[in-house]
Amino acid sequence: MSDENLEIGINGMAHVILTVSQFEKARAFYSALLPQFGMTCVNDGPDFCYHVGARTAIGVRRCDPEFEGERFRQYRVGLHHLCLRGRSREDVDKSAVLATKLGAIIIRGPEERDWAPEYYYVLFEDPDGIRLEVNFIPGAGLLKEGESFGSGSDYVRVDGHDLPDNSQ
Repeated sequence: MSDENLEIGINGMAHVILTVSQFEKARAFYSALLPQFGMTCVNDGPDFCYHVGARTAIGVRRCDPEFEGERFRQYRVGLHHLCLRGRSREDVDKSAVLATKLGAIIIRGPEERDWAPEYYYVLFEDPDGIRLEVNFIPGAGLLKEGESFGSGSDYVRVDGHDLPDNSQ
C-alpha cells in the first residue's frame, strides 16, 4: 500500500447497537418503528433484538443489571443522537406521526433548519430518552460545492449548558 492512496472506501453505516435500561418497552417501540423504516427483525432474543434493512441495521440490547434504573443522558460520553436519512420531506412527516403514535416524545419538528440547504427533520426520544432524528436534505446537501454548515453556534456549550438560542 502506498502513502498516496490512504483513503478507505466506507459504504455507509453498517449498524448501531443501542443499550437500553427498559428493554421490554424499547423492544416494543423499535419493533413497531423500524419495520416502517424498511427494516426486518432478524433476531428477537431475551436480551437483544436486531433489525436489518434500509442499508443499515439497528440493534437494541438490554443493559447490565446495575444500570437498569438509569436513563439516557445526551451529553455523557458516547452517543448524542442517531439520525436516519429519509428519502423525502413526507418521510419525515410520516416519521413524526408514527413516533407520536408510539408514545415518543417529540423534541422538535418536523421543521426546517439551516444546518444544510433545505434541512428538514424531526427529533424524538425512545422510551429510555435516546434521541432519534429522521431528516431529509435534497440533492448533495453539504457536499455540493460552495455549501457550508449552517448554525454552527447551535453546537456551542459552556460549562455544560447551551448558549442562549441554541438547539441540541
